[in-house]
Amino acid sequence: MQPTRGGKGGKTVTVIRGLELNQEGLKALLKKLKTRIGSGGTAKDGLIELQGDQVEMALELLNKEGYRPKRAGG
Repeated sequence: MQPTRGGKGGKTVTVIRGLELNQEGLKALLKKLKTRIGSGGTAKDGLIELQGDQVEMALELLNKEGYRPKRAGG
């Protein structure tokens, strides 16, 4: 999981990858994350993108859901 710049206008997005979930599972997890964080996002190509730098909140929420997330990059 890491914040990256990309998408429209070069804004920061938080990318979550490496989850062993099918598309329906990704969408369900995305819905929980978006609701709890209060941010927009999308699930595509086996990864989740959240708008903005949401790494800390996403790490906390994924831990509560039983995942073992790791921060990537700086």
